[in-house]
Amino acid sequence: MRNALVAVVVAIATALHAAAWFTLHESISPPNATGGVASFSFSPVSPNGDASSPVTARQIENDLATIAPYTQHIRTYSATNGLEQVPALASKYGLRVSQGIWINDWEEQNEREIESGIALAKQYRNIDSLIVGNETIFRVQALAARAGKPFDSNAAVKDLIAKIQRVKRSTSVPVTTAEVYNVWLEHPELVSAVDYLAVHILPFWEGVPGSAAVDHTIGAYEKLRQTYPGKRIVIAEFGWPSAGLNRKDAVPSPLTQAEVIRDFIARADAMGIDYSIVEAFDQPWKIDEGSVGPYWGVFDADRHPKFAFTGQVETPNFLFKVLTALAIGLLLSIPIFAIPRVTGAQAAVIAITANVIGAWSANVVDYWVTHYFVLGSQIAMFLGAGLLVPLVMIMKQRIEELAAILFGTKPARLLVRGGASPERQPLVSIHIPACREPPEMLRQTLDSVAKLDWPNFECVVVINNTPDPAMWEPIEDHCRLLGERFKFVRADRLQGFKAGALRLALEHTAPEAEIIGVLDADYVVRPDWLKDLVPAFADPAVGLVQAPQDHRDCHRSISQAVMNREYAGFFDIGMVQRNEVNAIVTHGTMCLVRRTALADAGSWSSDTIVEDTDLGLSLLERGWRAHYTNVRYGWGLLPNDFAAYKRQRHRWAYGGVQLIKKHWRAFLPGGSQLTAQQKAAFLVGWLTWLGAESLGVLIAILNLIWMPLVAFFGIAVPEEVMMLPVLATFVVMLVHFMVLYRTRVQAPVFASLGAAVSAMALQLTVGRAVADGVIRDKLPFVRTAKGSSRWSTRFPALWEAVLGSLLVIGSLTLHYTNSQQVREISIFSAVLFVQSLPFVAAVAMALIERSPFNAFATWRRLASPSTYLPRLPRGPAPTAGPSAGDGIGIVP
Repeated sequence: MRNALVAVVVAIATALHAAAWFTLHESISPPNATGGVASFSFSPVSPNGDASSPVTARQIENDLATIAPYTQHIRTYSATNGLEQVPALASKYGLRVSQGIWINDWEEQNEREIESGIALAKQYRNIDSLIVGNETIFRVQALAARAGKPFDSNAAVKDLIAKIQRVKRSTSVPVTTAEVYNVWLEHPELVSAVDYLAVHILPFWEGVPGSAAVDHTIGAYEKLRQTYPGKRIVIAEFGWPSAGLNRKDAVPSPLTQAEVIRDFIARADAMGIDYSIVEAFDQPWKIDEGSVGPYWGVFDADRHPKFAFTGQVETPNFLFKVLTALAIGLLLSIPIFAIPRVTGAQAAVIAITANVIGAWSANVVDYWVTHYFVLGSQIAMFLGAGLLVPLVMIMKQRIEELAAILFGTKPARLLVRGGASPERQPLVSIHIPACREPPEMLRQTLDSVAKLDWPNFECVVVINNTPDPAMWEPIEDHCRLLGERFKFVRADRLQGFKAGALRLALEHTAPEAEIIGVLDADYVVRPDWLKDLVPAFADPAVGLVQAPQDHRDCHRSISQAVMNREYAGFFDIGMVQRNEVNAIVTHGTMCLVRRTALADAGSWSSDTIVEDTDLGLSLLERGWRAHYTNVRYGWGLLPNDFAAYKRQRHRWAYGGVQLIKKHWRAFLPGGSQLTAQQKAAFLVGWLTWLGAESLGVLIAILNLIWMPLVAFFGIAVPEEVMMLPVLATFVVMLVHFMVLYRTRVQAPVFASLGAAVSAMALQLTVGRAVADGVIRDKLPFVRTAKGSSRWSTRFPALWEAVLGSLLVIGSLTLHYTNSQQVREISIFSAVLFVQSLPFVAAVAMALIERSPFNAFATWRRLASPSTYLPRLPRGPAPTAGPSAGDGIGIVP
């Protein structure tokens, strides 16, 4: 029945996904270009070549054969480097040629071009004009402006006119030059020197939207006609790119390209305007013209037409994208069938998420197959996609957790208070390792243990590597005072960190003890801890029972309050969910372990610095069951300050990497008794914790490196591939925090925000711990300082301040240099700002704990209306006379 429900939900989600594609599918019906194209700009460079490579006769002839059915005229740009073969080959297809002569700063090359152009015009009758130079004045002027140098336009125009006149004297065909229309308007002397105006009108570069491109072009043409009446005018370049970044309101796309070009052809034919479409073929080598440079062709680089000149035009690769999106959505929906006790609403949220990811994936694949990549951009694309795939999976897991908690069934395995009284009361040996701990704090822990409502327990206190008698003698005396159930053990130069101390405690444990309890030295426990939880061991398969950590000093300051809230999320959200599939994480306080299970798992191990989690995973690998309760039975002390908080999280994250390196074989088929759900819980947990933070740091650093290329060279990345997933992941993370903290932790809005800030502040810490875990072995166990009101003298968020500042500066730089209002650059600016937030959060945590705003009293004072009320001036002090008790002479 459950599988049938899931199948129906997945089918509905897939159907809705398909319907969304077809609803949003774009198709247009621009005017038909039935008369063909008047002329094409023709640059027969092979897809794998560049403009400097000589063009072969075979390449030219193949390209001419491709465009001959569409036009009777071509325009070229050069008369050397193989392109001198074009007129002869074009004559075979009945094509006329406007022969280009390329002019640049190299006079020797200019001389070769001019001589070749003149010779070709004399030799081939299908050459109907010569175009001396292509945007020569415009290019020189633009280069001077970029270099900040003065530009003598008169000298440049005079030089170009001299070349035009030389060619005119040597040939009988019309001679001109090609320039943007404002150059023609600014230099009437150039107009006088040519036989006709070859004007480039490209609305895209002016930021004109596609809907107004043709009107803009016709308007510019008419202005030239009015300025130079009687002069022949040819629109020598008009076109629109099919891909790349927008320029203000001009947005490149396949449909816009088809619509603009077909509309222009129809109107130009109706008005008798002579024109040439730029260009015939995409030129992947034109990366120097920005992101749109390779995409101006009417044919792609493989010589396939991008759109039809008549009839309806649809989004390219539509069916391919739909099938890809649906296939990936279905594939990602399959795990829903394995979720125990899944509800319809829960399955629906997961299925919709899977289909959204499928749609994103289809766009990524489509981007790959429809764009041109040089080696560097290929590497960037693979690297970016490789980093974003796990990021998207992290986002998916967080949404699944939201769905499970909001719409799923209530937890079934959670231990609750008020269970049946145990039939037997086994001996519990409570072990408390302590290293250089304040005696007063440890005495409080021992006093709480002495009050346990359990008749059959002992307590073994191990003081290790604490040479100062003032720190261990009071504990020895207190154990003696509490009675024979409290055993005091001291060892100097003990190896193996906390695990070594716990192994030593086992050596002093009563032989008949069946259950081992572990407490940190700062934990005060409730009397009913053992009474409520030991009965779970009546099931012989249970090897571990874990209670959550909590802290009794969370009201000491604002920073410690948000730390405690951040901890609570793990114990009230993550642990509860993992418990449902018997995959909890063991933490070395407030836990009870069956002694035989402990022995079966090899006891406490010192080859990682997280001996507690290591033991818990080893127990599960051997088939033992674990149970969890979210009831607080004990309260410890929070880290002293943000620096200690970071050190503790570094230890946990570094230990997590150690666990992966130690236990990865257990996750292979047949490698252990772990179930598929247990493996998934641990792998997803590592991914969403270690992976998310590490990826966040890595992507932020890579984006910082990439930022100058975007800001100063306009080399941006597609938003659907590289940027939107980062923003979406951040939004999902924030929603996940706010909703689940409100639902499970019962935290108010501001407390939830504080927890989010506290969690984000640890991103660099976790990222560095993962890097340390990958490249460094055997880092020492670092004790977390607790119970003190002093903080570290060193500023604990220095590197976060550096990275956060660089990201904010990068974001602002992108914003203020984005003069063309490129959408992807604006999104990239937002991405950098969002990526700065975890580092800014760390700086904020470090600053707040050193300021008056860390005190609750400050906030109470700020929230009190009396703080802002004006105070009346006080009068003079009472003179001698009646006492204040008489109520006389008192000035309020």
